[in-house]
Amino acid sequence: MSPVFLNTLEVILNGLMAGVMYSLVALGFVLIYKASGIFNYAQGVMALFAALTLVGLQTGQVPFSHLINAIFGTEVHHFGWELPALAAIVLTLGVMVIFAILVERLVLRHLVGQEPIILFMATIGLAYFMEGFGDLMWGSDIKKLDVGLPSGGSFWLEDVTRGWAAEGADYYGMYIDLLDVWAAIVATILVVSLTLFSQYTKTGRALRAVADDHQAALSVGIDLRTIWVITWAIAGFVALVAGVMWGAKSGVQFSLSLIALKALPVLMLGGFTSIPGAIVGGLIIGVGEKLFEYAIGPMLGGATENWFAYVLALLFLVFRPQGLFGEKIIERV
Repeated sequence: MSPVFLNTLEVILNGLMAGVMYSLVALGFVLIYKASGIFNYAQGVMALFAALTLVGLQTGQVPFSHLINAIFGTEVHHFGWELPALAAIVLTLGVMVIFAILVERLVLRHLVGQEPIILFMATIGLAYFMEGFGDLMWGSDIKKLDVGLPSGGSFWLEDVTRGWAAEGADYYGMYIDLLDVWAAIVATILVVSLTLFSQYTKTGRALRAVADDHQAALSVGIDLRTIWVITWAIAGFVALVAGVMWGAKSGVQFSLSLIALKALPVLMLGGFTSIPGAIVGGLIIGVGEKLFEYAIGPMLGGATENWFAYVLALLFLVFRPQGLFGEKIIERV
């Protein structure tokens, strides 16, 4: 095989891996939108807060240590112990469930039957509150997240693919990040599990009923408060997974919340109500931006990955606004 073909294949594979990372964030948006009709602006900040909490628990950091030290003049920062990664993940999941309960009791229960724009504005306020609260609780410094997942390139893959090139060709093998491979495996398990849950369980059907009409769901005996807690708890779990993967890849920092912006084109392509659509949309965005940068980027000065996804999403909004897997809404008058 020619080095050009192998390089193109490597770009496609890396694009697929990047697309999976985008899809992990988009899944949280889809879950909440399917169950409540709310576009959750706070999903990216939820991933950030989950990652901050995981690192804080794992390293034994004292919550609100900066505030405590400023008030009492102390120098307390850590408890002096560290938690295993699995224990820290379980405790962080518990924190996200508590967060879901608080969101329902303090915000959502007061907004039943309100217009979608009001619910959307509530999630904007929630996002800014969580970002400030996370800063106050765990500090704003960049943190390293290590949960034991392998990272870096695979020497085995490089050695194998080096032999695919034509004899005498200047080719050194493919580079695929192992962390991205693990993210792809986790995302596949999540999608299958969530799809089965949504389609074949009583709770999953109740989630879809609540999304269609809050008042109608209440009239047939569905507990709206319980459904919203379940939905936000699941979205918190997805945010935790996304936060772990992105945090392990690029460090836990407050720019991590901006990954939500990358999920928007994914949702526009896949549809706001489709779990498989979130994955397919992510893969299209990931492969598309990598190939475009590889083939066209040098002619345009590079850095096309920053805007390619949004241009592609704009085209979809013009020709297929409901996305590939979204439901087409027909209004009859």
